[in-house]
Amino acid sequence: MDYEKSTWRLIEHPPAKGAWNMAVDEAILGSVINSESPPTLRLYAWHPACLSLGHAQPFSEVNTAVLDEQGWDVVRRPTGGRAILHVDELTYSVIAPQTESRVKGGVLESYLRLSEALIAALNLLGLSPEANEKDSNQKPNNTNPVCFEIPSNYEITVNGKKLIGSAQARRNTGLLQHGALPLYGDLTRIISALNFTNQAKKDMAKTRLLDHATTVECELGFAPNWQDASQAFQSAFKQVLNIEFTHDQLTEQEMQRTAQLMQEKYYHPSWTERI
Repeated sequence: MDYEKSTWRLIEHPPAKGAWNMAVDEAILGSVINSESPPTLRLYAWHPACLSLGHAQPFSEVNTAVLDEQGWDVVRRPTGGRAILHVDELTYSVIAPQTESRVKGGVLESYLRLSEALIAALNLLGLSPEANEKDSNQKPNNTNPVCFEIPSNYEITVNGKKLIGSAQARRNTGLLQHGALPLYGDLTRIISALNFTNQAKKDMAKTRLLDHATTVECELGFAPNWQDASQAFQSAFKQVLNIEFTHDQLTEQEMQRTAQLMQEKYYHPSWTERI
């Protein structure tokens, strides 16, 4: 699809705590809805490692003792889906008005448009990704706590294994889609951060995860650094979606809203443990 050239804001953030990352995404969404900020592509990372739960995922699935032992954080996302352990990855977020031609339409329609840029970014990293439609006969496993083990429509795969997990939220007239690209590391670390009824089920979950998901390093034989991955995303969004980027930072209002959201929502048990 051909798009008229559009100017978006590009923000690159160094690794930060999970509550701050989620608060920033929501603060930007609010600014975009109010026409105070332009459509934004944000590229970021996490420190320390953080387990993020989907909007409707039960907190009882979290092994809090392991999180404490490892020094990992936990946060609940404003988007759906299942748990992700954010570590050794590049995370992207796209925040735009729902009238923006690149995200216009339903969830799947907008996801497919953005997926074209995500696939191009992986190509630039030297991978051969595909967007595979889920088998319509395959029933979702709603009891599975791990995001990268669950198939989704037109998920982005390499050699048959899921590589990018994305989720979307819509608020009023705005859209937020964010997702994770695991660059390297042991994907099964997330299993220890979740509760299973017995060791056999935990071992089975590790095996299934490695059967269904992968990292860039596993596919290329080496791990690209975060900045190389970020540059690939920027170049792909420019080329595929005809976007001109203005490198910028959060506005003062967005920073204030971020601080408020951290304290009132993303650090607060009433949100994190609400289910």
